[in-house]
Amino acid sequence: MRISRHVESIWHFIFMVTVLVMVFPIIYAFGMSFKPLEDAYNNVLNILPINASLENYRTLFASLPVLKITMNTFVVASVATVFKLVTSFLAAYAFVYFKFKGKEVIYFLLIGTIFIPFTVTMIPNYLIISEIGMLDSVWGVILPQLADAVGIFLIHQAMKNIPVSLIEVARLDNMGHGRIMKDIVLPLVRPAVTSVGIWFFIGTWNEFVWPVLVLKTTENYTLPLALQMFISSEGGTNFTVAMAVSVITMIIPLILYLTFQKYIIGTFTSSGIK
Repeated sequence: MRISRHVESIWHFIFMVTVLVMVFPIIYAFGMSFKPLEDAYNNVLNILPINASLENYRTLFASLPVLKITMNTFVVASVATVFKLVTSFLAAYAFVYFKFKGKEVIYFLLIGTIFIPFTVTMIPNYLIISEIGMLDSVWGVILPQLADAVGIFLIHQAMKNIPVSLIEVARLDNMGHGRIMKDIVLPLVRPAVTSVGIWFFIGTWNEFVWPVLVLKTTENYTLPLALQMFISSEGGTNFTVAMAVSVITMIIPLILYLTFQKYIIGTFTSSGIK
């Protein structure tokens, strides 16, 4: 059934409003980061800076070791993402193509951990990290994040679409599991793996609660913790400098998205077709 031009225009309008609502906070943060604090308070709703200045960025770099904090955040997000992808891919491959007793039970128990709130595992993880001497270390932030049940589930669903006969033929040709994973399975599920990896990276990059429990010194902070330093619940918030931190925090995830967006779109497109 063909949609009338009037209805189509309404949907276009709704779409544009939705995009504007989602993009506005990013534009607002970027504009505010170049405003002096006084101008920001006097012209809160004015996005464009009248007297553009780099003073907020100068204040930020003078107050904190921004490059070190950014590197901490990048190391935490990158290492955690790599380990999560490797463990998720290997576990998904085992659950799809290996046959062993109790496989279904183990799989559903594993996926059931997705529904356990983080607050339940937070204290045990903190006690373990404290006991092994990794408090106030980026490795203490990384260690509890080496595996993820959501990643196993998503990659498992992608692998289920690969015909089992393809793997059986490869096995008949005396191909080992390592070569099958590298040459057959990984190329076929690469869009799903890439999308899951970006999701892991951004989630870890923006994480606040666990790092704030583990990290104590400013030099070991991640960017979300640095942002919190300029936000006070008791007043006196220097929110223009906080906006400068926000801009730095969003740059790398945005670059990552722009680089790999074709894989993300491809994943959703293929899922819709199937």
